[in-house]
Formats: sequence, structure tokens, C-alpha cells
Amino acid sequence: MVFENLLLEIDQGVLTITLNRPEKRNALNHRTMSELEGAFHLAYHDQAVKAVIVTGAGDKAFVAGADIAEIAELDPHTGVAFAKKGQAIFAQIEHCPKPVIAAVNGFALGGGCELAMACHLRVATENASFGQPEVNLGILPGYGGTQRLTQLIGKGKALELMLTADLIPASQALALGLVNHVVPAADLLPKCHELLGKIMAKAPVAVAQVIKSVNAVFGTEGYQAEANGFSVCCQTADFKEGTQAFLEKRKANFQGH
Repeated sequence: MVFENLLLEIDQGVLTITLNRPEKRNALNHRTMSELEGAFHLAYHDQAVKAVIVTGAGDKAFVAGADIAEIAELDPHTGVAFAKKGQAIFAQIEHCPKPVIAAVNGFALGGGCELAMACHLRVATENASFGQPEVNLGILPGYGGTQRLTQLIGKGKALELMLTADLIPASQALALGLVNHVVPAADLLPKCHELLGKIMAKAPVAVAQVIKSVNAVFGTEGYQAEANGFSVCCQTADFKEGTQAFLEKRKANFQGH
């Protein structure tokens, strides 16, 4: 596969995947999602790959969200397909038998926060921030965010973040358990390599089975409910208003239908 929006590098068994759309703050479009799927297919099947780091190009954003121009074109039919495809790709990351760390180097919003949560561990820089602001667009997190955020930080705080669309700094994300470590920017990748060094020294089959067993704690019904809810939102006037307002850089005027 030819990668246009990702940079891939393998060093000492660690595959580093860098989302490389800095001019768009590494936003997730269709092409980038397909490339992520291809990159993790490589991670699964290349015996030289023992672990994975996912990060973003530049120092402003890990992934600032999905590509709103693409989302704005969705309808109920394409909306549910959009959500299910994203869920499948992020499930592929979550179920990778090799350890995956998100190196969050800035904004991790919307789909970016969902991508980070699909990784097994998260290390963030001090200037990183997290959020699921989809309600500002008249939709909900559709790539597994309603499920994984609740799993990681609990129902009450997850609902608060998703309903208010508030962004939180790395320090608060650490306190809530959304991230594992917060470090200065210069220490981000070294900290990821330090953690992976410890994990890669363990028995690979045992590591893979720990990942599989922990993932088995959580059911799959919620992901279907999320995809259905995303589809419902895609047929509302508020969805059209929310995405158009974002693209026009104005405040949305929601009417409740």
C-alpha cells in the first residue's frame, strides 16, 4: 500500500506510525483511515514488528478530529456505514496482539481522542488536550468514543465531557485515567520507548493474551447502539446546521430536530 497521509518507520522492532497532515492538524479523512487500516495490517503480519507507536506530525495536534467537510455530506444510510467502518478500524487497533501506545503530542479531539483510546496505552505531552466535542456538530462520537471513554473514566465524567463538549488538559486527563503518563514534549517518544522496552521483554504470547483478555471484559452491543445513534443524528436538521456552522466558522443555531 502507498501511504500518502502516514509516515511509517520501523526501528528495533517498534513501528512508529505518524499521521502526517499537519496543515489539517492531522484530521482523519477517508484516505487516512484506510491507510491506518493498512498500517495495522502490516503490524499484525510483519514479524519484524513487535510493538507500535501512533503519533501526529508537528507539535500542535495528535489528531484534531475527523474531516468535517466529509462528515457534512453524510446521510442516515452513509452515516451508519461511516461509523461502523471507523469502529472496525479502531477495533483492529484495540485488538492488535502487539502493544500499541498513542504518543499524544497536542490536540486529541473527536476522532483523535477516539484513536488514542483505541490504543492500549496513552502518553501525552504537557500541552496536549482531549475532548469529544461532537455534540457541537449535532452528532455523537461514532468511532467507539461513547464506549471507550466510559470504560476508561466512568459513566459520570464520560457523560459530562461528551454532553458539554468541554476540552480537558493533559493533567486532568491523567487524573481521570484517560492517559497513563504526562511528560514534557522532549520526553514523549523516549517515554513510549521506555514502556515498550519493558513490555517487549516479556513473553509475546502472554502479552497478546493479556490484551485479548482485558478487551473481552467489554461487550460489543454498545458499539451498535452508537452506530445507530450516529445514523439518527445524520438525518436531523441540527446535524446539517452544526457541520455547516463549523465550516463557516460561526456559532450553530440548533432547533432540536
